[in-house]
Amino acid sequence: MAASLPQKPGMAGMPPGASVAPGQQPPQGALREISPVFLCRIGQETVQDIVTRTMEIFQITRATQLPNGVTQSHAMYQDRFGKLQEHLRQLALLFRKLRLLYERCVEMTSDLQEEPAELVPYVGEDLVSVRVEPCSPAVSQERQEVLEKVRQKNQEMKVLMDQMRNLLWDVNAMLTLRK
Repeated sequence: MAASLPQKPGMAGMPPGASVAPGQQPPQGALREISPVFLCRIGQETVQDIVTRTMEIFQITRATQLPNGVTQSHAMYQDRFGKLQEHLRQLALLFRKLRLLYERCVEMTSDLQEEPAELVPYVGEDLVSVRVEPCSPAVSQERQEVLEKVRQKNQEMKVLMDQMRNLLWDVNAMLTLRK
């Protein structure tokens, strides 16, 4: 990567947990090694900056009046337009910075990453029961009681969801008849 990453003063490339006293420079070896954790921290700050800039853009556009025949001062329009352009330019730079951080983290941790396992549960298939060591009858009894309570709560929730669905259908039907 040809682009350099922005660094905090006094903390550039410091390994996690290392600290530098105020007024001291970190060792030169620390400047060369940047940990993925540090890059992720910079990435988190970059995301926060992106969110802040985006909110500022929305505030500027919310404050801007649509042309409704009333003339606004040209200076005010140019000022808001300039601010909006600057925020958009900064936002594009922040996204580029975030992309570079992401690519660098992937590059540094490529040996640690493994393909994700199947995350979607199997629908309709029975789960394979796991053999459990025998335990005391009291524990087995408590487990059965807890399972029964969970089943009852699930059934109650299902009844409530059905009632809510029917109520929503009735409200929607009344609203459409009202129109």
